[in-house]
Order: sequence, then structure tokens, then C-alpha cells
Amino acid sequence: MVLLKAILRPDKVDAVKDALVALGVTGTTVTEVRGHGKQKGHTAIYRGREYNVSLLRKIEIEVVVPDYLVDDSVQAIIAKARTGEIGDGRIFVAPVTASYRIRTGELVV
Repeated sequence: MVLLKAILRPDKVDAVKDALVALGVTGTTVTEVRGHGKQKGHTAIYRGREYNVSLLRKIEIEVVVPDYLVDDSVQAIIAKARTGEIGDGRIFVAPVTASYRIRTGELVV
């Protein structure tokens, strides 16, 4: 099993989620996060005053997928989240060594 953690633009979440569901991926966690990479924020105007927004609103999607779905899942996320501009996001891939169901305590494979 592999944990995929994708940080993306808020307007791309539904398309990415639908693409993962189409692959048979279930058990998605979605979190609102703030951060920046190369984009480094932007300048905004509020009530006539200019200010710097350095931490941008992003969405983090976490899914655990079986090994055979990793490449397809990564490609689906890239296809649905890409705009071609700075700030499209990033995907992190990490191995999952074990998973336990809290309700029963059983090891889930």
C-alpha cells in the first residue's frame, strides 16, 4: 500500500476526486491547508490598502492505494489538477507498512 498526498488548487478538488473514484479509489481525506512553493504568494487589496498574501489557500487530498494503482492514481491526479502554471501543486508518495481498523483493532491489508 502507498499513501498519496496531493496538494492542489481548491478549484481542482472535485475533478481529482471524481477521477480517483473512477479508478476505484475510496477512503479519501480532504483538508484545507495554506502554504507556498515557488509561487510565493501575491499582493492583494483590501479596503483600499495593499497587503502581501504569502500563504496561499490549497487543498490536501490523502488516499491510500494498493501498489498496482499507484501509477494510474498519480497520472489521474496530474491530468485533472494541471493548469500549466506555477502553483498547480505537488504529489507525495510514501509507503504504508500497516493499517489498522480502530473499531475492531484488526490489521487491514
